[in-house]
Amino acid sequence: MEERVAKPRADEPAAGRQRSGSALKPLWKKVREPLAQSRFVKSLIVSLFTLTMRFIRLTNPRVAASATFGDREFEGIEPGIIALWHGQHILMPAFYPSKRGLVAMVSRSADAEINAQVIERFGIETVRGSGGRADARHIDKGGAKALIALKKSLMAGKNVCMIADIPHGTPRDAGLGVILLAKLSGRPIVPAALATSRRKVLEKSWDKTTINLPFGRSAIAAGEPIFVASDANEEEMERVRLQLTEALNLTTAKAYSLVDQPR
Repeated sequence: MEERVAKPRADEPAAGRQRSGSALKPLWKKVREPLAQSRFVKSLIVSLFTLTMRFIRLTNPRVAASATFGDREFEGIEPGIIALWHGQHILMPAFYPSKRGLVAMVSRSADAEINAQVIERFGIETVRGSGGRADARHIDKGGAKALIALKKSLMAGKNVCMIADIPHGTPRDAGLGVILLAKLSGRPIVPAALATSRRKVLEKSWDKTTINLPFGRSAIAAGEPIFVASDANEEEMERVRLQLTEALNLTTAKAYSLVDQPR
């Protein structure tokens, strides 16, 4: 059963809730920068997140039908591009095996620094950049450098991981960045999803961020690999983008159905 965040009390005035939220934003902006500059605080936060993720993984045994990267079903596919949705990816670093190297693309924003350090604690390399907006021709310089770095990682035999939808864009709608990487590298995109039976959905977040909770069951689902021809034109890339969007939605639904089945 899916758990959701508690809603504000009916007897709490809407104006009061709005004022309290507005008052917290300036306070957070004041303390965020000093915290970000404190090496000790960052290390402490990263350690807490890492331990929590390991604990959640330990207390969420995988169901029998769960996929595992590195198994025989992935022979001939790796190295590949693992594609995930925003809001459904948080726990994935704790579930990735260490047999084959993995390089993950992480946003260049200041707030993503903690995320990058947590990922690296699991032995995963990070590349800072953007996954590409709706139009692949408008990928910025930093995003282009990141795609080049990811292509080199694939050529070196490592898997790479990208969040398919665009930050603060349309959730569950793949961007063209991951499609462009598949075109440039010749390696397949593997739609993937991770779910746990106990979870909390942050309904007010733009991507419906899912917080995985301990003491449940877990499952990884992976869809059929998607290849992009090296000579694919804009029309073909748009077709593959829509195909990836559908495949990721189906894969995500499959992961949730695996953990939500009655025992």
